[in-house]
Amino acid sequence: MFLIFFSCKKNNKIEFPNIILVMTDDQGWGQTSYYNHPVLKTPNLDLMAANGLRFDRFYAGAPQCSPTRASVLTGRNNDRTGVFYHGYPLNKNEITIAQELKKIGYSTGHFGKWHLNGFRGPGVPIFKDDEYSPSNFGFDEWISTSNFFDVNPVLSHNGTFMDFFGSSSEVIVNEALKFIEKNVKEGKPFFTVIWDGSPHDPFESDENDKKGFENLNKESREHYGEIVAFDRSLGVLRNSLLEMGIFENTILWYCSDNGGLKNIKPSTVGGLKGGKNTMWEGGLRVPAIIEWPEMIKPGVTKYPASTMDIFPTILEIIRLKNYKKLNYFDGESIVDLFNSGKEKRSTKIPFRFDNRGALIDNNIKLIVHDIRNLDFELYNLSNDPTESNDISLIEKDLFKKMKDEYIFWNKTVDSDIKKKKIVDAVQWRDSDKYFPFFKKWINRKEYSRYIKREPYSLLFSNN
Repeated sequence: MFLIFFSCKKNNKIEFPNIILVMTDDQGWGQTSYYNHPVLKTPNLDLMAANGLRFDRFYAGAPQCSPTRASVLTGRNNDRTGVFYHGYPLNKNEITIAQELKKIGYSTGHFGKWHLNGFRGPGVPIFKDDEYSPSNFGFDEWISTSNFFDVNPVLSHNGTFMDFFGSSSEVIVNEALKFIEKNVKEGKPFFTVIWDGSPHDPFESDENDKKGFENLNKESREHYGEIVAFDRSLGVLRNSLLEMGIFENTILWYCSDNGGLKNIKPSTVGGLKGGKNTMWEGGLRVPAIIEWPEMIKPGVTKYPASTMDIFPTILEIIRLKNYKKLNYFDGESIVDLFNSGKEKRSTKIPFRFDNRGALIDNNIKLIVHDIRNLDFELYNLSNDPTESNDISLIEKDLFKKMKDEYIFWNKTVDSDIKKKKIVDAVQWRDSDKYFPFFKKWINRKEYSRYIKREPYSLLFSNN
């Protein structure tokens, strides 16, 4: 049991840990120097890994951005939440981790990429009255954008559009630190979500951050430069927590939102098969570290875990009453793992995305190429990490058992979906609300081609 987690007191007052969730955008499993990447150096991620619990088998909830973000906030498979693909809005009836923490006195803030409000296209600031804004899912303060963002972004501060200067990483970390410092001064525990825009395209990085990548093609050079900028900003975040005296009792949980990109060289996935948008390991497995000096001893684990575990884990840490009565979780609490050396998971990790799926039972992985047509394969990752040898015809009983379990689980997802009003994603350039900003944004690098691309907006078709 992990009862020690709940005995932290100061002046006879239970002190909840501060919680920070950090997520990169399109960073592959192999893109850290602690995994011996051939050209990339990530000294601050290396320090965090040495001081925290490094997950060698951590999985994004889906092989794509919006679906994984939904799984972080809800602890549930993305399809259950109505987020079937990138840009879909999070269903309004979902219970989020921010809402639950807010109820018990946490100050909640979101900084960076949201991508759960129904818009596709490069990130634009979110309107205050957007029915799917961070406010409506439990966040007190937010400086956010609808999707990916890069250098000198336009973001929305609780609905007010503002210009910022610097890389996506330094902008949101600096803004998050203002929020954190304010809550530290007020003596309030905080829940801070920092969702970076890097290293998602369009790739753009500072010249100093591209040093050492001179022999790469331009796209790869800029991409890796963005990771360098993120790593430096992570160092600023960790050092600031130390300076504020809250480092020891702050949970800092880092991961990426999906697997790596195939067109970036050297490889982004560390020898795994596939990449972003695939159900192979290269599409789902991502780098991840959890650091909580007061409670978690440094280590490395091969225990399979996922973004769906974040919500139930935090709820157990803070002993939120009746948390099991919340919406059905597809993840589980992993607090027993933190200091136990445990390597075997008792429950399976399910995935469903774009009529495809997977089911992971420790080293056994069921791949579902086509859910409707029941197209399955089976792999043993312990002796086949590259998923090259389908063992479904050899391990027939195991294959049948895994198939039956997946089919049953999939029916529960279908049942949940039938109860919901599904809202499709739309392009923001076709939304009347954004038309007034086109003239101002038409010369911005990230928006220009997008705004002009067919179908043209009414503003441009009339000129």
